[in-house]
Amino acid sequence: MDINLKITKKQSEFIKADCDEVLYGGAAGGGKSFGQVIDAFLKAMQYPGMKQLLLRSSFPELERSLIITALEIIPRGLYSYNKSQHRMTFLNKSVIEFGYLSNDTDVTKYQSAEYDIIRFDELTHFSEYQYVYMQSRIRGVNDFPKQVKSSTNPGQKGHAWVKARFIDAMPPMQVLKENGRERIFIPAKVQDNKYLMEADPEYINRLETLGENERKALLNGEWDIFEGQYFPEFSRDIHVCAPFEIPEYWKRFRGLDYGLDMTACLWLAVDTTGKIYVYREFCEPDLTLSAAAEKIQGFKSEDEKIMYTAASPDLWNRRQDTGHSGIEIMTGAGLVGLMKADNRRIMGWRNMREYLRQRDNGVRLNIFSTCTELIRCIPALIHDTRDIEDAAGEPHDITHAPEALRYALMTKPIIPKIINSPQGRFTKGEVEDMKAELGITKPVRR
Repeated sequence: MDINLKITKKQSEFIKADCDEVLYGGAAGGGKSFGQVIDAFLKAMQYPGMKQLLLRSSFPELERSLIITALEIIPRGLYSYNKSQHRMTFLNKSVIEFGYLSNDTDVTKYQSAEYDIIRFDELTHFSEYQYVYMQSRIRGVNDFPKQVKSSTNPGQKGHAWVKARFIDAMPPMQVLKENGRERIFIPAKVQDNKYLMEADPEYINRLETLGENERKALLNGEWDIFEGQYFPEFSRDIHVCAPFEIPEYWKRFRGLDYGLDMTACLWLAVDTTGKIYVYREFCEPDLTLSAAAEKIQGFKSEDEKIMYTAASPDLWNRRQDTGHSGIEIMTGAGLVGLMKADNRRIMGWRNMREYLRQRDNGVRLNIFSTCTELIRCIPALIHDTRDIEDAAGEPHDITHAPEALRYALMTKPIIPKIINSPQGRFTKGEVEDMKAELGITKPVRR
């Protein structure tokens, strides 16, 4: 049987790539889904009995892209297709299975499965947990290639971790060897897909009509800015600065977001012009309340006076198991000066946006380059699909440090009349200092 397959140079490089992890794409129109299906088909023919899994984040997406493409281009005489199981079984016993992962718990559907190659189409639609877990399903007593081969555009909830793993970690087309494994990123743009350009030359013009962020991501494959990014104002070049010694007379305070999955605490200082510098961060998972309090206290030097710590309001809720609130436990462990943060999300994000906005005299928020977690997380936040004004609460691993920053900045609002009176336990001197700093005239509860 003669099979006439037309593939681009970049698709050919993707097919030939033999690294443990391969990412292909970057811009729209690069032929990503087509490349995945062709590669899966060729591997199925080359290795009789090979098992492959092609994944999307939902079944409708799977049906509209990978399944329909496979049914159109793979010769019907070479396989039988089980529609209910979404599985192609070839004459040589190779199998291509189509699946989806809508959330992290969906990975349990594949606990007992094993595959030679797993393919993620639109990888940024998946969480890092899903990606890492599914690699445990790659196994088999044979000499077939064992790989994860993915394709994607910038953007969506997985943008940050995909960028860190494949874009920031090494230059394009360069193999990174780490912990005995190899990975590579193969970029592709619409201009690389000569077949699409010949069939639809107006496609580029349609991409040019998109909004600036979406155009940069889908037309140029830029990863530093993408559609759906919550804080496009943030720039490493503008908001990140080299560390320096904070003058003793600058007022210092903290923002704290506690969760068992992550404790995020930020130290901030304000200069005489009102500019704020985030000069220290502490981010660590799996800490009890008392352990988190002790570790935060461990950073305090003798001459460092922290005026207050704006902490997540849920710490004031009493735990059913102990009868004590989180604030009581942390205070008992030595972390004093805690105040209940103003947790109005949209107002808080707006205030943070004002701090990030560029003005004639620069920006109001500066972050020391040593605060790597905060620098990683701010540009990775995306809009909540249910409320465009709010930032999404997922993925959780990028929300904690920005939440701590939001709590802290709400104590010094640029937008008028959004501040709540601080609450917590303070010495008399701390109360007076804080009242003077915040311009509060009514009593502060101790």
